Amino acid sequence: MAYDEYMAERISRFFTEKKADFFAKKMMGGLCFMVDEKMACGIHYDKKKETDLLMARIGEEAHNANINKPGCHPMDFTGRPMRGYVFVTPDAFDSDEDLHYWLQLCLDFNPLAKRSKKRKKKD
Repeated sequence: MAYDEYMAERISRFFTEKKADFFAKKMMGGLCFMVDEKMACGIHYDKKKETDLLMARIGEEAHNANINKPGCHPMDFTGRPMRGYVFVTPDAFDSDEDLHYWLQLCLDFNPLAKRSKKRKKKD
């Protein structure tokens, strides 16, 4: 199943209003939003729950401060949670105010985030 295009538009609108240098990129079976060429957040379709989740890169400090909020869960693809990332369920970002809260955490952490190393192209 494809990602929720309305959700993608809501995220794009937020980053545009914040004048963030961003672009969307299809990856990991969903859509990731890159800010200053670093992953900030994304839309991930959870097959078990049959819903789109917000994947947010918020850093370890914000992770620890927010992990107990309703709808916030550790980001776990492989059985081992990724540090500094969370999944947020739709009920926790239904309103624009709630979505903006999570996206602002992503923007706040972005300057501290490390860029992925560029892979060398094979000849």
